[in-house]
Amino acid sequence: MAEAAPGNLGEYGLAGKVAVVTGGSNGIGAATVRRLAAAGATLTVGYHAGAERAASLIAGLPGAGHIALPMPMEDSASLRAAAAAVEAKLGRCDVLVNSAGATRAVPHADLDGLDDALIDRVLVTNVRGPFATIRAFAPLLRRSGDGVIINISSLAAQRGSGSSIIYGASKAALDTMGMALARVLGPEVRVLTISPAAVATDFVPGRSRAAVEKQAAASPLRRVTEADDVALAIMGAITHLRLSTGTAILVDGGVHL
Repeated sequence: MAEAAPGNLGEYGLAGKVAVVTGGSNGIGAATVRRLAAAGATLTVGYHAGAERAASLIAGLPGAGHIALPMPMEDSASLRAAAAAVEAKLGRCDVLVNSAGATRAVPHADLDGLDDALIDRVLVTNVRGPFATIRAFAPLLRRSGDGVIINISSLAAQRGSGSSIIYGASKAALDTMGMALARVLGPEVRVLTISPAAVATDFVPGRSRAAVEKQAAASPLRRVTEADDVALAIMGAITHLRLSTGTAILVDGGVHL
């Protein structure tokens, strides 16, 4: 096992580090990939159905050695294979960002509309998948001696809100899992959660930008949360929150107030 990092570390530099981003071909994941690459990291862009998007994204990144790998959240064997491929091709993993997720808009009062198939898909993608990804990459992250895991959650976890009841519940499970994993994986690995309000992406099928703007207008800061705003928060958690682990950070413009 790697030795624990010294106490006075300063900023976490990304030059020479390897970062893996699930759901990295689109939305928050793609914005995070761009930020990490600009800071000097070598990226693994995990995708499910976005192979072409991932390849196009990598082609425009600064630096060299970036790769794209299939990382479907419902397939633990594929996640283990991805971890093995990262080790074989890049030799290490220092940062893991769990950005992959799934949802569908179902009014909270429509209990029958929240069918078993959707419940199962959301829980597998948003809870089991991130856990299986962490389980697969944990040996590499621990070997780094100073690894970081960022889980992308949601304000919905704290408010019982969001696109559907099961979506908020799945993110609450992810938050609790992050606390437990922070205890298990320290001191070699920090585990942090970034929890945005509604983000101006196409993540929720059918949700318009106008709906996101309406939520933002009711917040103290009155600003729409863009994918890059979340990516910047992820970067701050990785590079500067060196003594934080097992906690969630809201990126919501004050919507929770």
